[in-house]
Amino acid sequence: MSAKLKNPLTRLNVRQQLILLFLVLVSPVFLLNWYANTKAEQILKEHVTSAYEELNKQNHFLINRDIDTVSRLMTTIIQNSMTQSMISNEQDAQFDRVVKYREMNTLLGNNTVGLFEGEAIYFFLFVYDPNNNYQFAPSVPDINRQINGSSVFFYSDQTKTPWIEEALKAKGKGVLSIIDNFGPRGNQRTLAYLRTVNSITNGRSVVGVLVATKMDKKTEESFSTVSLPEGGEMYLTDWSDRILASTTSEMGKIMKLPPELDMDSLEETISSVYEESIYVVHTKYSLKQKLVYKIPTKSLLQQQSALKQVIQTISIVYSLFAIVVMMYFWRSLMNPLRKLAMFARSHEPGKPLSSSPTKERNDEVGVLIYSVHNMANRINDMIHDQYFMEIKQKESQLQLLYQQINPHLLYNTLESIYWKSSLEGNTGSAEMIKELSKLMRISLSRGRELITIEEELEHATAYTSLQQKRYEYGFTIKWDISDEVRNYWIPKITLQPLIENAIIHGVINMGEDGEIIVTARSDDDNVVITVEDNGYKETDHDAINRLIVNEPSDGASGYGIRNVNKRIQLHFGNVYGLRYEARETEGTRVTVIIPKRTGEHYKEAQ
Repeated sequence: MSAKLKNPLTRLNVRQQLILLFLVLVSPVFLLNWYANTKAEQILKEHVTSAYEELNKQNHFLINRDIDTVSRLMTTIIQNSMTQSMISNEQDAQFDRVVKYREMNTLLGNNTVGLFEGEAIYFFLFVYDPNNNYQFAPSVPDINRQINGSSVFFYSDQTKTPWIEEALKAKGKGVLSIIDNFGPRGNQRTLAYLRTVNSITNGRSVVGVLVATKMDKKTEESFSTVSLPEGGEMYLTDWSDRILASTTSEMGKIMKLPPELDMDSLEETISSVYEESIYVVHTKYSLKQKLVYKIPTKSLLQQQSALKQVIQTISIVYSLFAIVVMMYFWRSLMNPLRKLAMFARSHEPGKPLSSSPTKERNDEVGVLIYSVHNMANRINDMIHDQYFMEIKQKESQLQLLYQQINPHLLYNTLESIYWKSSLEGNTGSAEMIKELSKLMRISLSRGRELITIEEELEHATAYTSLQQKRYEYGFTIKWDISDEVRNYWIPKITLQPLIENAIIHGVINMGEDGEIIVTARSDDDNVVITVEDNGYKETDHDAINRLIVNEPSDGASGYGIRNVNKRIQLHFGNVYGLRYEARETEGTRVTVIIPKRTGEHYKEAQ
């Protein structure tokens, strides 16, 4: 026979199966979202970025046009006769040098180009002066021309800066360079456009370097004409990706571009998606420049999210539908089963059910719930029947025990009266008979099996009074009873056998030195009663404790205390009863532990 195929879902519980069903229902939604996002990114790369590529190209053209404007202005300044006359000439008088210096400052100041927000492009001329002929001129430039309005400075081979050397290497071509050490404290930074000023009459002679400062501000002015999506950034970099100008404060830093945008082409526009941003780059190899747009894909996706919103709406509606279906099945199936499981875990056999079972639904779940509750009711009925049978059996045992105790007590009492009458005559007989009547009255207790500790103490007091009258040298007995415990219930004739043992086996031959102490106190939910004597005989307390629990081999020894222990356990349970132990000095102590019970407890139980 072929093996029967097993359903793998049977290895899962109902909750896990419902969760698996929910995942199966919503998985297509997540796959659809993933597919839509992928396609949206492709559309963004193929269509949307093409517009920014063209915009980048035009923007780069405008920036270079502005630079060309500055370059043409610089050409005019370079060709000016005043500029050409600044070439180093030791034959000039000091006065002539001062005049040329002043007129050159005026020329450069007249060509200042205004920018937005009060900014301006200032021109500075750094004249090559190897012989230090212009000692009177300031040596520290300021890009804002705030130091005496000076625009003309002088340098020698010893004071030549790296950016001056960079301009000289270009041999007249314009160069964009970041100058970090402008200013009186060397802390001013600017993007400068540099050109070497060559002598017109002698092309090999160098007049100096003409500098146009704040080209970064000019470039940012061009950036402001372009509107990118929210979070978009623009950067003008050199060929090594060093930022020359940007819409952020990152001039001079190296920009991290995607690896695929590492280009060596003369002029090209290319785009790439990298680290949640779209990079659009236009290059000009001849100028060693790159114009970079960095646009967050999130902002572009927001502009191209029509399709995505439709898909998301469908996904949300579908997910809500799946959740509603799952909630319906959860409430219809799982909640009743969970309640049934909680009932099965918490129900105690014999405990009445909070409500009778009703068949509210006709499916398998309703049949199961109804059957489980009916089964619990049947088990409760069986437990109650068994409980009442055990109660009847215990009552019969108790009645038998009381019938065995009362003749024994009556015999001892009559014997005491006999010996008392023989030794002293009849003078004390009436008093002893009175105590005996107390014993008989409390022992009968109108058929009650449990009496208050107050009544039990009255019974024990009557018994000890009779015993004290029996002996010529009577012992002493002390009662230390807490008022808190007097109204709790105890099986009747509990203390008398314990006091009797303390007398017979402890203080009977000690006369007035014999002492018995009876105490009763509250201990949490229990009442602890102790009966202790100061007897001097050696006692095997472990043997007594074993005798309390086990049936004696001779059938007679220890019957009284074993009877007391058994009656306590029949009424209250096996965790309660008697315990014998030695006192700290000498003698024996027996401890009785019973629960705190009153008449109200038994009314509630009934």
